[in-house]
Amino acid sequence: MPSAAAKSAPAPSADAPVLDDFLCFAVYTANLAYGRAYRRILEALGLTSYTQFIAIVALFEEDNQSVHGLGEKLFLESNTLTPILKKLEALGYVERRRDPSDERQVLVSLTPAGRRLRERAYDMSLKEASGLGDDFPKVQKSVVRLRDNLLRHVEAGAKP
Repeated sequence: MPSAAAKSAPAPSADAPVLDDFLCFAVYTANLAYGRAYRRILEALGLTSYTQFIAIVALFEEDNQSVHGLGEKLFLESNTLTPILKKLEALGYVERRRDPSDERQVLVSLTPAGRRLRERAYDMSLKEASGLGDDFPKVQKSVVRLRDNLLRHVEAGAKP
């Protein structure tokens, strides 16, 4: 038997968007699908999370970063990133140390083992699995543009 709320709810408009019409839902579910698809790659590398992998990639691109700077690059708060870095340190992939010029800052760099791990991952890609073919770079650039536009909107304090 339907609840009282269900009985009194108005019928949706025929032109009301359905869930699959929402770009935010498409991006959200694509992210979840990527996470599932990455499991095999992460397992082959001996990692337990995608954030561990992207931290290694970011440090490979620019080593000796502050935790704060790395967190900004990865869109992670320090309280989220620190346990990830501690785990990577315990695995022997990164080294954390205080910045000698500013003891409040912690610097992170890859160890030789961390560099080798990143190099092993070069050929591990989901580009083909995406099925996008030659459109892959265009879609990637569009998603980056979408992200950056949304961040500018938030930073500007714009209303929805």
